[in-house]
Amino acid sequence: MDFTFSEDQLLFQDSVRDFLINEVTPETIRAGWKAESGRSDALWQQFVDMGLTGITVPEEFGGLGMNELDFVLLAQEAGYVALSEPLVHSALVAVPTILNCGNTAFAEQWLPKIAAGEAKVAVGLAINGLVEDAHIASLLILEKAGSVYVVDPSKADLRHNESVDLGRKLFAVEFDVSAALKLAEGQEAQTLIEFALNRGALAVAAQALGVAQRMIDISVQYTSERKQFGVAIGSFQAVKHHMANIAYKLEYAKTPVYRAAYALANGLPSASHNVSHAKVVACEVADLAAKNSIQVHGAMGYTWEVDLHIFMKRAWALNNSYGTAGFHKQRLAEYVFSGSALLGAGNTFAA
Repeated sequence: MDFTFSEDQLLFQDSVRDFLINEVTPETIRAGWKAESGRSDALWQQFVDMGLTGITVPEEFGGLGMNELDFVLLAQEAGYVALSEPLVHSALVAVPTILNCGNTAFAEQWLPKIAAGEAKVAVGLAINGLVEDAHIASLLILEKAGSVYVVDPSKADLRHNESVDLGRKLFAVEFDVSAALKLAEGQEAQTLIEFALNRGALAVAAQALGVAQRMIDISVQYTSERKQFGVAIGSFQAVKHHMANIAYKLEYAKTPVYRAAYALANGLPSASHNVSHAKVVACEVADLAAKNSIQVHGAMGYTWEVDLHIFMKRAWALNNSYGTAGFHKQRLAEYVFSGSALLGAGNTFAA
């Protein structure tokens, strides 16, 4: 059985990586912090031109018809550049949620607009508390009191909240349920909420992989240039160990993330605990990357001018998005001790 990504998937990743590295630089990120919306319409239009806004939208609605497994590598690259635009959220959370809400007319109305770049939809779950990018959303899908509502942002009260990551725009959203469309309630709502949660956690895990890799690359470059006692500090064994400890854990974290993407794309019953496993290990390595990178940078790593803090703060923010480590470890524990868990070598490839 071949578990590798296809040549087309890898080529697509390469092309998106090259584009993002050229267009989303630390300089453009810093410029975005000063902009009123914090987002770039020009960059979003480039995503539209590349077909990225419709990547998970079915072909009958004007998209490319790809799935979570196709997009997970691109989400990783978005993490590598600390992308602020809601591309990952749209492709991995908003579009699948609309597709699976059970309202065909609603999907027919909004999916073509999303694919064409004419609309942005933000999904807000109670587990996150705040809604990211609510200020630029054309439509909000929000959880409240166990139900899921469709809300017009112009009819909601948005209150901005500061984030440790200046690239994230977070809002507390208040709305009148009588003025909103109830999309789901009861068990149907709980199923839809878990559906969105799993995809949001996958999005976070994939981006965490990219963020961790970026911090490794920044640190390796810095320690190759910074000299002490006449030699680059990167030649010191202790510094090498700090980077190696991140690198090997990062490689081990990739497999659970890709496994989770496969499980979601194929509707496997193991998807929830696959996603929790991915979220835990990916965010743990991103957190370690932040810790060890600041260690090898020394005092320079704490300065505003050094780009490291951009990615450290993104790692910290991702760690608490779509469920904390405690939440996802609890989900894993419930599975492991359920009595029905498929554990051991003989069940390695079992669903």
